[in-house]
Amino acid sequence: MPCRSIVRRAVAAIAVMLVCAGGQASAQTYPAANKITLIVAFAPGGIADTLARLIAQGLSERLHQAVVVENRGGAGGNIAAANVARAEPDGYTLLATTTALAINETLFTNKEFSANDFKTVAIAASSPEALVTSGTNAANNLTEFLKAMAGKTINFAVPGVGTGSHIEAEYFFKFLAKAPAQMIPFQGGAPAINATIGNQVDLMATTLGGGAAAQIEGGKLKGLGIAADKRAAVTPNVPTYAEQGFPGFTAASWVGFFAPAKTDPQILATLNGAINAIVQTPEVQKKLTDMGFDPITGSPAQAEAMFKAEVEKWGNMVKALNLSIK
Repeated sequence: MPCRSIVRRAVAAIAVMLVCAGGQASAQTYPAANKITLIVAFAPGGIADTLARLIAQGLSERLHQAVVVENRGGAGGNIAAANVARAEPDGYTLLATTTALAINETLFTNKEFSANDFKTVAIAASSPEALVTSGTNAANNLTEFLKAMAGKTINFAVPGVGTGSHIEAEYFFKFLAKAPAQMIPFQGGAPAINATIGNQVDLMATTLGGGAAAQIEGGKLKGLGIAADKRAAVTPNVPTYAEQGFPGFTAASWVGFFAPAKTDPQILATLNGAINAIVQTPEVQKKLTDMGFDPITGSPAQAEAMFKAEVEKWGNMVKALNLSIK
């Protein structure tokens, strides 16, 4: 073999070794020298933003690193997701988002990324989808409500088209309750809740963590049912769908943290451990439960498995309803 060829191969091999060694060193010393940017997929004030800021503060304290929160709302969370999908997989740019990331995989037909462009760092909290009505409504649960509305078209408010609450409710009425229903979209949860309290619509599809739990506790809203395996601690008097004749169907909104797909597993493990520790603190647990969320902890592998299962679950509902957004 000519000497030049041997030299070229030797140089190439050394280059590969140096790149690998550099990556390992980076993972072993992470985090260092750079701030961590946590990009929130929605506007300030929502649950994703609220939880992201709690986690950001905790990460800064535990990792001894500056953590900056940036809100990049728009396109149902897709703008922020596209930014993080294209980011360097070094653990310094992370995505804070909701169930929207799982839903949008099937709902949007023309996005700049896919679910495979991410690794799940952690899913930190989950809140069951719920159907609620005005506190003045005579119905005390979903069974009584559906009986009273027999033969009528149910008008239900949602906090936006293509949200988990919209899709879950459409699926419930069409395939489970088999009741005629008309979706009434609102720009956010607050106006939808106000319309429901004021009897401008028959009910609202929401999550307990979307502001409904506090209104149920205050008597302004009445919880008809939640799409969960068991009753929620924050609303113990609200029955599950299963208790009312609709077993085997659950749906929830969650808040999760994601990194670009090629991020080193050691970096993912570091971030996952820190987020789990934050979520397990008594003060964060109380804040989450008071808002109607269940705290969640688990390994990166468990979080990834949950995310993949959510992509499939919501994808099946989107396809069944023949929904799509370009």
